[in-house]
Amino acid sequence: MKQSLAPLAEALGHTFSDLSLLQLAVTHRSYGNGRGSSHNERLEFLGDRVLGLVIADLLYSRFPDEAEGALARRHAALVRKESLARVAEKIGLAAFLRMSRGEEDAGGRCNAGLLADACEGVIGALYLDGGLAPAQGFIRSHWVALLEESAAPPKDAKTALQEWAQQRGLPLPEYSTLETSGPDHSPVFKIQVSVKGYPPENASGNSKRVAAQVAAQALLKRLMS
Repeated sequence: MKQSLAPLAEALGHTFSDLSLLQLAVTHRSYGNGRGSSHNERLEFLGDRVLGLVIADLLYSRFPDEAEGALARRHAALVRKESLARVAEKIGLAAFLRMSRGEEDAGGRCNAGLLADACEGVIGALYLDGGLAPAQGFIRSHWVALLEESAAPPKDAKTALQEWAQQRGLPLPEYSTLETSGPDHSPVFKIQVSVKGYPPENASGNSKRVAAQVAAQALLKRLMS
């Protein structure tokens, strides 16, 4: 275990006292047929909260003159699954994931949601093993670059589409769930968004929020083209 996870620990910049935490962080629910609690979902829960705190602290210090709404939009963009998946790809996390053969054959190592969850698990493992300092160091070393990609607070697609409709005196966009598929541990949601007077768009994602954002982005792109 120590040998196989050593490159990942090095990429994280932390020497683990309990390397079993890191192994747990990269273990998907499907591994071992999902029996028991030896998978990363609890660490994912913890890592999500640690990430949120560190990013909030970073934004509070970096943008002392910004209002709460602007900080909230920056925060939402930085802690979303897409950002976590990008960091996971940067550190090569996919190569270390432990999952069932079926999950792997279905493309699990390329699944952005699964990578994002494991990245949260890694943050949780860093926190449990060494306290806030190593988790904070890892987050700052990878998320500052994401933060600096946009000088202005980001505007998510759903907000932008809502503003587009309001500016034209139209009702607010409507979202509906068309379909839910996939296993319980890795569901896929198909969401449709419509604006009165225009053909709708739909998109799929591993959460309703992600699918709605993608659908809104697609509709907004068409409306503004």
